[in-house]
Amino acid sequence: MIRYGKIILRAIETEDLPALKNWRNDKELRKHFREYRELNNENQLRWFEKKVVQDNSTIMFAICDKDNRLIGACGLCYINWIQRSADLSLYVGLDGLYIDEEGFAEDATKALMKYAFHELGLVKIWTEIYEYDIKKKSLLSKLGFSVDGLLRKQHFYDGTWWNSILLSIIDEDYNHKYHKS
Repeated sequence: MIRYGKIILRAIETEDLPALKNWRNDKELRKHFREYRELNNENQLRWFEKKVVQDNSTIMFAICDKDNRLIGACGLCYINWIQRSADLSLYVGLDGLYIDEEGFAEDATKALMKYAFHELGLVKIWTEIYEYDIKKKSLLSKLGFSVDGLLRKQHFYDGTWWNSILLSIIDEDYNHKYHKS
């Protein structure tokens, strides 16, 4: 369990799966995810068993508020233990917030960065977002992520081709921003 600011990160439990599935299926939230299909119970359980429980290249957490109420999910995916990098996954599903103004997503990201760089010894956290995802881009920029590149016409949504933006933060930038002496 990781406590940081307004949130608690804890292991995802099977009883969390219905809420996570419902949030992942919410059309307004799903437009930000790489998984474009609507998920059923079997899909969600298969993801949990194969990725969360068995895959050592994925570390996922439930995001909870201070009352331990489930509000979202986050984690590190596609962890490359040799290259010491991972993909950031993050959303606040409660009330369809996604990237909220209350600071839950910000605290969850800060907790994940601290965990990734200080506990796991990673040197880079990266992510891919779609160009219309202004809230997440703003949050990540505020937290020290830099734009690494653009993948043109990477994502088809709502009748339009959208570019993907690749962002990352490396350990030196993180330490400079958050651990100034």
